[in-house]
Amino acid sequence: MQYLVSVIDDKSGSATDDEMTAIDAFNDKVQAAGHWVFAGGLNAPSTATVIDNRGEETLFTDGPFLESKEFIAGFWIFEAPDLDVALKLAADGSKACNRRVEVRPFFGE
Repeated sequence: MQYLVSVIDDKSGSATDDEMTAIDAFNDKVQAAGHWVFAGGLNAPSTATVIDNRGEETLFTDGPFLESKEFIAGFWIFEAPDLDVALKLAADGSKACNRRVEVRPFFGE
């Protein structure tokens, strides 16, 4: 099964050098254990473009879909045999990046 682990923050690019070192070490550990699928950091919500093509014309709107104090600053996608393993990985990731995280399984998994 695959799980999305979203990193929650209230500012973009806020990781310290020590946090980045811990994140890199965590990523290496996850890769070595065979749980790694993909990961990445995201730019600030102000760089987002929302696209709505449900009507007659495609609408492009600058900025985030939702105005919120907190947002997804990055993510991991893990391969794990069950939710318990995914939660353990996410807890270790939360410790490494020093941020709260949210875990969600992919639909149909």
